[in-house]
Amino acid sequence: MPDALPITADPLPYQDLLEARPLDRIDLVVIHCTELPDLATARHYGEQPRYASGTGNSGHWYIDRDGGVQQWIAPERVAHHVRGLNARSVGIELVNRGRYPHWLHADHQAMDEPYPEAQIEALLALLDRLRQTLPALRWIAGHEDLDTAQVPAEDAPTRLVARKRDPGPLFPWERVLARAGLERLVP
Repeated sequence: MPDALPITADPLPYQDLLEARPLDRIDLVVIHCTELPDLATARHYGEQPRYASGTGNSGHWYIDRDGGVQQWIAPERVAHHVRGLNARSVGIELVNRGRYPHWLHADHQAMDEPYPEAQIEALLALLDRLRQTLPALRWIAGHEDLDTAQVPAEDAPTRLVARKRDPGPLFPWERVLARAGLERLVP
């Protein structure tokens, strides 16, 4: 029987440098959007080492607008995707331009790209799979729920903007929560 959700494994070059962990320590999935124009740009960004360890920032899975799913980091590895909660979580990145290219400009804070149906259906299928393979998985959150820091706007330093806004106001939380079988974690 063909797999209902084909996932292309395409590990980032530094995957094996990331801390290992048992799957039963993962109780949280964090939903992100790439805030970049396309999957290729997200890949280029993800491949860049940003830490002395030779690792970078990345989610575990990336879902393109057409519903294609790629796994860049194995869930047994701790990826850098959310401040302070990486050890207990996995990250899913939805390709969406978000505030690109002026993420921290005061007058460019709208998150106005809708999430396509194929992308949301792939997300729901991935969440179903994760519930089956991650025994402690209980929580789901948006990046914006967990990283609520405000920073000075790049173009107007006297104004504060959200450091993270993803997945943003157009993400269909009600639909996802109804089907995901997970509770929303909002600290």
